[in-house]
Amino acid sequence: MRTPICERLGIEFPIFAFTHCRDVVVAVSKAGGLGVLGAVGFSAEQLEIEMKWIDDHIGDKPYGVDVVIPQKYAGKGEELDAAALEQKLAEMIPGEHRAFAKRLLSEHGVPELPEGEKARELLGWTATTAGPQVEAILKHPKVKLVANALGTPPTDVIKDIQASGRLVGALCGSVKHAIQHKEAGVDFVIAQGTEGGGHTGEIGSLVLWPQVIDAVAPIPVLAAGGIGDGRQMAAALMLGAEGVWTGSLWLTVEEAEVPIPQQESLLRATSHDTVRSRSWTGKPCRMLRNDWTEAWEKPENPKPLGMPLQFMVTAEAVSRTTRYSGKAQPVAFNPVGQVVGMMNERRSSRDVIVGMVEEYLDAVERFQAIQPKE
Repeated sequence: MRTPICERLGIEFPIFAFTHCRDVVVAVSKAGGLGVLGAVGFSAEQLEIEMKWIDDHIGDKPYGVDVVIPQKYAGKGEELDAAALEQKLAEMIPGEHRAFAKRLLSEHGVPELPEGEKARELLGWTATTAGPQVEAILKHPKVKLVANALGTPPTDVIKDIQASGRLVGALCGSVKHAIQHKEAGVDFVIAQGTEGGGHTGEIGSLVLWPQVIDAVAPIPVLAAGGIGDGRQMAAALMLGAEGVWTGSLWLTVEEAEVPIPQQESLLRATSHDTVRSRSWTGKPCRMLRNDWTEAWEKPENPKPLGMPLQFMVTAEAVSRTTRYSGKAQPVAFNPVGQVVGMMNERRSSRDVIVGMVEEYLDAVERFQAIQPKE
């Protein structure tokens, strides 16, 4: 199961683990996969601290970083620094949206943030804010892979990453976007079916994966969306993928910095309990359905804004529902894929990797047993 992209990255298993938790990154890479740190929630300075910690704990293992530079967003092309861009975007937000978000939190008894504490509203959702993140990433030799979560990375970003000897890729939810990635010169493509958590398209994984694999060949494709065990990994590799890109699985591992009440919500959930909603980020994002997602769908309430404006509205809610997670689950931001129905217990990251490898080998053995004999 050591595919060509494993050889290029120096990893044992074609298992890529997207996570916002540095401890999970280290644990996965040490177990033979590739931990990938989600950078969107960090400033460039904070990201530097996270990567320095990973460097100090990961030994000689590689890891990756995931950034978010959308192709379309409010304020794109503005020649402004981050502070000026944030101020200009803030002026575009209707007051009713902020008032509605605050009212939802108040009605559900979610406490205010401590005095003097303010949520960061403009995260790495733009080229202006993600650019400094990329500059920081390129200072860390153990980062061997950079992925862009939304859209084709800008040409200069692709060139800078490749010139440093790293692989650069991008996620897609359609064949059209996969071809755009290929034409831009990326090193790999991540094809994510609608079952996946976070920002997803509308096409199911088993339909999307082979179409993308054919469309971008010979560029390697990592399969994403609804992968929870080694059987699904075997199916992805059988279809021609060179690895699997996983995310939801790592929300309930022992190393995850996810509040216990949030983990409990995920462990209780079934695959029927997710919904694609624009209510937190402005783009379709799969998460647990709750009072928050339902409220933003009601016709009498404000409609979600685009990216990054909607998150500027909801940033305070993310901070408050994370800090007070025990009281806030009915209105909390819980991005997760339909694979949540298979996430029924807390395990170590290493156990997840080992389990996936064993399940993969069992699946391959079963397949080989039904082959016609010569």
